[in-house]
Amino acid sequence: MSRHDGLYQWVTTVATHLPHLSKPQATVLAFWSFGMVMVGSCGCTTVAVFLAKLLNQKDNTVRQRLREWYQDAADKRGDQRQTLEVTPCFASLLRWILRWWDWKEHRLALALDATTLGQRFTVLVISVLYRSCAIPVAWVVVPATTPGKWKPHWLKLLALFEASVPATWTVIVLADRGLYARWLYRQVQRVGWHPFFRINHGGKFRPCGHNSFQLLSTLVPTVDTQWCGQGTCFKTQPLACTLLARWDAGHTDPWLIVTDLAPEQAHVCWYAMRAWIECDFKDTKRGGWQWQQTQINDPARAERFWLAIAVATLWVVSVGGEVDATVPASSFDELPATHIARRHSPRRSHLRQLSCFRQGRLEILVALLAGVKIPLGHFFPEPWPDSLLVKVHSEKTYP
Repeated sequence: MSRHDGLYQWVTTVATHLPHLSKPQATVLAFWSFGMVMVGSCGCTTVAVFLAKLLNQKDNTVRQRLREWYQDAADKRGDQRQTLEVTPCFASLLRWILRWWDWKEHRLALALDATTLGQRFTVLVISVLYRSCAIPVAWVVVPATTPGKWKPHWLKLLALFEASVPATWTVIVLADRGLYARWLYRQVQRVGWHPFFRINHGGKFRPCGHNSFQLLSTLVPTVDTQWCGQGTCFKTQPLACTLLARWDAGHTDPWLIVTDLAPEQAHVCWYAMRAWIECDFKDTKRGGWQWQQTQINDPARAERFWLAIAVATLWVVSVGGEVDATVPASSFDELPATHIARRHSPRRSHLRQLSCFRQGRLEILVALLAGVKIPLGHFFPEPWPDSLLVKVHSEKTYP
């Protein structure tokens, strides 16, 4: 196997799953994401120098090609250059994940959240949650210091996914307290998905069959209490919903979740998966692609650049997740359910020594060093959580 085979195998994979891209656009996207995985950085110069050495080309030639990929058409050399349109890629990214998804699993968890890059950018992101990681499938980049509402951006992003997941699947969309809004709840429903939003405990709730509202805080007044039922949440802008409430030891506040799933169809502990998107933000920055070092200042260019970040993340997480899914049970997992070690340990499944993100990158590097075909992973989701083993992250304030 030549040193180029792995790269061009990846070019074919990217072009296959993003067929609406032109051949040059798909090729450079594959070069970008391949280079990022190899060098562990999204820095243009670092990726360009690596690819130039691999392809026996000049550094500046490769660097210019990479930079023009995310620039506007007017800023590129040549009369027939096009601006890369990122929005059509979002549904294709989700379909790519579904093609590699375990055929026996028809559930999908997504999260809505925002991440910032200093005073430069705020990125609104929709991500697929998978094995304590997250894969971006849609985003918009806005200036961090420019006043403005996020509502039109979230509405547009969610609308892009209508009919993108089979109707027989259960798709939940998780968001923290700072993002809750009735219009966002309704938009998730219009797409055919199920909102799973955490709310503040200062409102009121009227259970079905009751005539009066009561404070949400009275439903789970102390640690180690829980409540679940249908009714109407909020006296102003009322929302007919299922309320899942639970307060576990180690948490400052109870979890109060509103959803349109029936009480018997939902579990409050699923909200623990929302924390996985924070792992993706870490992987995008100092824990992986070093996005915090980018020199890009234009939001439109940053949105295009995030496509390379998303594709690289999809690749390494799919490979690492497949490895993680085949890890043999530890001696702890083989102990009887009544064993004292189980009763005194908070661990319910094997403890990952490496995240799927890092494991996947190592697997790809080893395959290339061994001269074999690069791995193209598949997705084998874990059972959704049924206990609150993850502490609530400190939540951000949103406009």
